[in-house]
Amino acid sequence: MPFVKKLKSDAYFSRFQVKYRRRREGKTDYYARKRLVTQAKNKYNAPKYRLVVRITNKDIIVQVAYARLQGDFILTQAHSRELPRYGINHGLTNWAAAYATGLLAARRALTKLGLADKYEGVAEPDGTLSMTEVLDEEDAPRPFKAFLDVGLRRTSTGSRVFGAMKGASDGGIFVPHSDKRFPGYDPESKELDAEVLKKYIFGGHVAEYMESLEEEDDERFKKQFATYLADGIGSEDMEEIYTSAHAAIREDPTFKPTDKSQDWKAESAKYRTPKLTYAQRKANIAAKIEKFQAGGDAIEEDDDE
Repeated sequence: MPFVKKLKSDAYFSRFQVKYRRRREGKTDYYARKRLVTQAKNKYNAPKYRLVVRITNKDIIVQVAYARLQGDFILTQAHSRELPRYGINHGLTNWAAAYATGLLAARRALTKLGLADKYEGVAEPDGTLSMTEVLDEEDAPRPFKAFLDVGLRRTSTGSRVFGAMKGASDGGIFVPHSDKRFPGYDPESKELDAEVLKKYIFGGHVAEYMESLEEEDDERFKKQFATYLADGIGSEDMEEIYTSAHAAIREDPTFKPTDKSQDWKAESAKYRTPKLTYAQRKANIAAKIEKFQAGGDAIEEDDDE
């Protein structure tokens, strides 16, 4: 028998250590997380804030978070499902909605920190690269700084996570970034087409798709944009909707909880099968036995006849 080298000995398995649970589940990139949360040793108790962007099938979540030994703490957050309050009722997971959600999270965070009046960001976005800078005033506070945390999402050019980042940056948060991943960036000329980026911010790409689909396949257009058409929204209304929504977010970014006045416990109890007592269960069994025996007696009488 030829010699076979034993690659994994007993000593190997005795020293084997399982990976972190969230790494096993494929939820956390600890290589990136370590660099995002590590704080400078000479800045005692100065947290490193992260702009966390997560996108699901029906929602876009933007959070401003920081890490401690006990775990992550959320300074503030915003969801795209809050956008109907500001006039955006459709397309809550597209690029324009990601921008609006990032803007809402930024204005909410700065309002909570008392910096909303000093750092207003970009009120009228024109698609150019603009980052929050330190004020020239004497004894002025520095801008609130946060680093983008994309999780496990691919950082491809035009991704919606960069839409949320652009919204937060225009909202007044200092998020270090370049223009290389925004829609409209040309890798050959290494220049950003500001008009393309502005079109995405105000939902122009959705308006273009609506127009092209209406010309090519009217039946599919009516089916895909049925909710838009039901509310009387056309391609020409997109820019106005998002412009007014951005203004409304800046005017009042505070969180308002949903109405929970309805008694859901009583509502759900109406459809729940009540639990039977022991006596009721015995009575039901006796009724079933009696019914079964009555049916057997009827069959015997038929046979006798």
